[in-house]
Amino acid sequence: MKLYRYIYLAIAVIILASCESTPKSQPDAIPATPFQKTVTLDNNFKIASSQTLYVPVYSHIYHHNRQEIFELAVTLSIRNTDLTNPIIITSVRYYNSEGKLVKQYLERPIQLDALASTDFFINRNDSSGGLGANFIVEWVAQTEISEPIVEAVMIGTDFQQGISFISPGRVIKNQNNNKRSLLK
Repeated sequence: MKLYRYIYLAIAVIILASCESTPKSQPDAIPATPFQKTVTLDNNFKIASSQTLYVPVYSHIYHHNRQEIFELAVTLSIRNTDLTNPIIITSVRYYNSEGKLVKQYLERPIQLDALASTDFFINRNDSSGGLGANFIVEWVAQTEISEPIVEAVMIGTDFQQGISFISPGRVIKNQNNNKRSLLK
């Protein structure tokens, strides 16, 4: 009887040893955010359209009768929907529930080429924004363009619970003027 155990054990070891994990072919790694092309805006830059957007975000939400909080990671996504023209993102600012500036993400304006996108991330452990946090995003363009899509994606997971949702940006200031220059 003991001989059969050794035979079964030997067969199992041979089978497991002969199993080889074949790595799947993967494309080159794609960075999480595309290269941000910084630009300099001068007196010759003519603004044809621009917007200021308010994007509500949540660093946490309440659950269990407001006795516990569910922490959320936030990704702010800015997508240029124009098929041919770039837009310039001039400012991305993160504010807390009291309306105080927490972080300014851009030192200089960046250009988003046609159909390009970029994103900004807040770690789920960062509770500096609070429940009423928001982003203010400002962009300009030299031509009339299709408006960009600006939205935040919040996601959190704990144990077997998970939650995710989006929050669209809302235009709070809109300008269409072919004659105005950026700097006066």
